[in-house]
Amino acid sequence: MLKFFYTFLLMLCAVYGPAARAESVLFLSPGSTQEAFWLSYSQFMQAAARDLGIDLRILYSQRMPELTVAQARLALQGPDRPDYLVFVNEQYVAPQIVRLAQGSGVKLFMVNAALTPNQQSLLGERADQLDSLVPNDEEGGYLMLKELIRQHPPASRDQPIELLAFSGLKITPTAQLREQGMMRALAEHPEVRLRQLVYSGWTRGRAYEQAKMLFRRYPKVSLIWSANDEMAFGAMQAFAETGGQPGKDAFFSAVNASPSALQAIIDGRLSVLLGGHFTLGGWALVQLHDQERGVDLDQYGGRQRLIPLLQLIDKAQAKQLLALGASPDYGVNFRRLSAKGRPTSYRYPFNLQTLMR
Repeated sequence: MLKFFYTFLLMLCAVYGPAARAESVLFLSPGSTQEAFWLSYSQFMQAAARDLGIDLRILYSQRMPELTVAQARLALQGPDRPDYLVFVNEQYVAPQIVRLAQGSGVKLFMVNAALTPNQQSLLGERADQLDSLVPNDEEGGYLMLKELIRQHPPASRDQPIELLAFSGLKITPTAQLREQGMMRALAEHPEVRLRQLVYSGWTRGRAYEQAKMLFRRYPKVSLIWSANDEMAFGAMQAFAETGGQPGKDAFFSAVNASPSALQAIIDGRLSVLLGGHFTLGGWALVQLHDQERGVDLDQYGGRQRLIPLLQLIDKAQAKQLLALGASPDYGVNFRRLSAKGRPTSYRYPFNLQTLMR
């Protein structure tokens, strides 16, 4: 009987082959577990990994690029190497990670921030071998200011609309692109005057301290553009302490579909909110999983893509996203998004609408 059992197992192996091994992925998050955006980002990745059968690990670098590079070095040169290393080009760490990956056998996938032109020149042909998925940050910065101006009452002939802007880190491509978008929108509206642009390091506390000084310096400011939600909340706190009411006496904007930001749109304290890029890591897992299954990504939109994830979120969509965030899988069947076996006209539906169907 035992001999028959072993014979049966051997026959199964001959027919079906060895069991498919789940690909292993290490994601190096540049943020911390205290940041709502990077937490929601990780949760969406974990939902995708569960559905796709991917072995996912996540490490946080607490906004310290030197720690990101150290984590990458251990992952790429140590004994327990993942199949894929997913990382963000935060504070220009990409060239160091690409160099560390040489000869490691680990495949790289970059999310959120693309290589700068200087980095592409520095890396040469190696830049073309780096898969990436990044959002429309420049367009996001543009859309955010355009919508702020649209909501503001028309300017009087002798009194321009005054604007303050809070950006992240000056050496972060994401912050630079969002600023460029804001400046493009500003050039289309001579009735709006940018009083000051400051760098708040993506943090609420820094933005709060800066805003306290800026609202005293520019008491007529009525538009506040912020490159993320944490800085917007810091500025809103400072504005409220002056006796002003956010959403009524001044119009605030933010990027990131965090629960707090979604609730602030619903309550009317935030006037403009852009979001959607917290899904990037999850979408990246769909692509690399397809690649492991033999899908030629060049036939389905390319291996290095910019996708229009950042979009304006209204109150109804904010309520829907809040409800979806409470679901462990966000209501998404990630396996059904695969390009495997589809015609080459298929394009991955990587957008918020996929969540809100």
